[in-house]
Amino acid sequence: MNETGVLLFSYGTLQDKAVQRANFGRELNGRADAMLGYVQRWVEITDPEVIKTSGLARHPIVSASDDPRDEVAGMVFEITGQELEAADRYEVSDYKRVSVRLKSGAQAWVYVKA
Repeated sequence: MNETGVLLFSYGTLQDKAVQRANFGRELNGRADAMLGYVQRWVEITDPEVIKTSGLARHPIVSASDDPRDEVAGMVFEITGQELEAADRYEVSDYKRVSVRLKSGAQAWVYVKA
């Protein structure tokens, strides 16, 4: 994984152009993909800066399921290592970053339930 070719999968607010501009200083171009073996739920956000940036107090959150057929759709983006650090700062403590193999076969970072 080099500094210019980090893959980040988003099923939630990191797909929002305003959130991207606030965190990365640019809008990202991505492609549709999905996580297999995960289910999506919701989490209440209490961090005022995150709520201000996203405009939402409820964000989606995913966790591993017992069914490999479960699927969470989203977008995969190519970002820099510095942008990945910015994403780490944006995500609240309810999330942790893990590496997953996506439906396409690509390996990407994603934020899941901590």
